[in-house]
Amino acid sequence: MTEERTDWSSAGFATRAIHSGQSSDPSTGAVIPPIYLSSTYRQDGVGVMRAGYDYARAGNPTRTSLEEALADTEGGASALTFASGLAAEDALLRAVLRPGDHVVVPDDAYGGTYRLISRSFGPWQIAHTTVPTSDPDAVARAIQPGRTRLVWVETPSNPLLNLSDIAALAEVAHDAGALLVVDNTFATPVLQNPLAWGADVVVHSTTKYIGGHSDVVGGALVFAAETELPDGLTGPTGTVSLADAVRFQQFAAGAILGPFDTFLTQRGLKSLEVRVLRHSENAAVIAALLVDRLGETQVLYPGLESHPGHAVAARQMTGFGGMVSFRAGSASRALAVVERTQVFTLAESLGGVESLIEYPYAMTHASVVGSALEVPDDLVRVSVGLETVGDLVADLDRALAL
Repeated sequence: MTEERTDWSSAGFATRAIHSGQSSDPSTGAVIPPIYLSSTYRQDGVGVMRAGYDYARAGNPTRTSLEEALADTEGGASALTFASGLAAEDALLRAVLRPGDHVVVPDDAYGGTYRLISRSFGPWQIAHTTVPTSDPDAVARAIQPGRTRLVWVETPSNPLLNLSDIAALAEVAHDAGALLVVDNTFATPVLQNPLAWGADVVVHSTTKYIGGHSDVVGGALVFAAETELPDGLTGPTGTVSLADAVRFQQFAAGAILGPFDTFLTQRGLKSLEVRVLRHSENAAVIAALLVDRLGETQVLYPGLESHPGHAVAARQMTGFGGMVSFRAGSASRALAVVERTQVFTLAESLGGVESLIEYPYAMTHASVVGSALEVPDDLVRVSVGLETVGDLVADLDRALAL
């Protein structure tokens, strides 16, 4: 006995996040489906699989459920989940790139992404150029005709919170026969849907806002409808479908998300909208405090009208998110601030219910020190959580009163 799943694709965001990919257990009526822990599946004959499952590296019903929900919430045709955000990026890069190819990378990209492209793929003759992706003309100039396969974008970027015009960059990339990949981790599908603006693939570190509780590591890719590999490429099985080519890479290398981690991630997705809205509300208050204490030019938050990307954010996002960065004025003051907070926990990562504070120069972005992506040594990044906002204000205010 099976239960037919409802098509939730036209429902509101919260409804899709809660119900897409889910159906009650047909044998017991349990509202939450069971976690499928099995590593293998009984076949009814040689090669005759029930519901398409044979071995857990290739597929798992719990993982399928999450992937359907992520595709629906991003407005995509399909999704794949991975053991981490970087594992997702790695599978995508391996599916698309060949020796001699070229990638356009933001000059303010996440350090882990840049490390993967420059130090893991570089030795395999993959070239890259770093540019400010907030400038579509600069991106167009960086493209190498016939070589550039991908234009990679983070918007808002980590940790400088720069904004990039997705629609403009999609036009630039597609005119050159390249794919546009957008890391949507900071905005989440609650605030921004890059596929609707012309992106081909959306990347998420689901460790962050989607998981939302700092207790699970994962990543995801969401694909636009009928996205194909760039001209002249085929996947290892002869396919030209981008999603199928990435799925093969995942199956071959095995960087899958485990069943229990999948369950935790989907549980986080169900409350994503209410959390992100509260994150955004609290972040706006913290940004206002920082402007009052440090001055408008020292605070990096897309919700501020003074932010150079504010107009782009207001156009392609429905809110400004929970991430705020600021310039403390000196490295010594930045270090002192991050070590004085009590409600804000000094730790890497972001997007959890608890507020975090970090010093990117020596923490999340230490790997890019000395490169074109080096961040200022007086920069502080805060992930504004869901605590009582007055407590957050008082805590940060004390830390700034040096």
